[in-house]
Amino acid sequence: MGVISQFLKMAFGGNRNVLRETVEVFRENAESGAQRQFEGQMAAINQMQSEFALQQRGWFDRCMDGVNRLPRPALALGTIGLLGSAMVDPVWFAARMQGIALVPEPLWWLLGVIVSFYFGARQQLKSENLQRDLALSLSRVPQVVGNVSQLRQLEAVSVSKATTNGHAEDEIEVVKPEQNPALIQWRLLRNKQSE
Repeated sequence: MGVISQFLKMAFGGNRNVLRETVEVFRENAESGAQRQFEGQMAAINQMQSEFALQQRGWFDRCMDGVNRLPRPALALGTIGLLGSAMVDPVWFAARMQGIALVPEPLWWLLGVIVSFYFGARQQLKSENLQRDLALSLSRVPQVVGNVSQLRQLEAVSVSKATTNGHAEDEIEVVKPEQNPALIQWRLLRNKQSE
């Protein structure tokens, strides 16, 4: 008895479980894994929350936000201004376009890269916002499906209240074709067409 109790105390006693620890070498403890995953997700959420938390913004940050919003309206209004100037003073416009024709091709490539990076970054931001909105919409699908099924149940209940429940007199009254004005008119029109 003493040897068995010593063996059991060694395997399960002393605030240790040797069997569990041995099995965990080959297979992860599901509870511990879920706890680690939860802690990792919470750490990521807390980091994101601290990054995007509303902070007191200084005058420089507000000024730079305003500068970042200028290129798109400036490009659009500048293009419209060039079209207007071509109509108002064609000679002045032609002189400016001759100057643009002298710009070397590598400089055009550089301008194209800068503009595409700027608008590409904005497109990436808009795309991420769209994906977030889609994920939010998809997360509402179970609620919408539940609402639709509840509405269908209400529809089935309201339709079943309008049935005749198998009463022959009621069914005959409902199905009398000679009392249907639309059916009578249709039959008359069909008879006229066949003559």
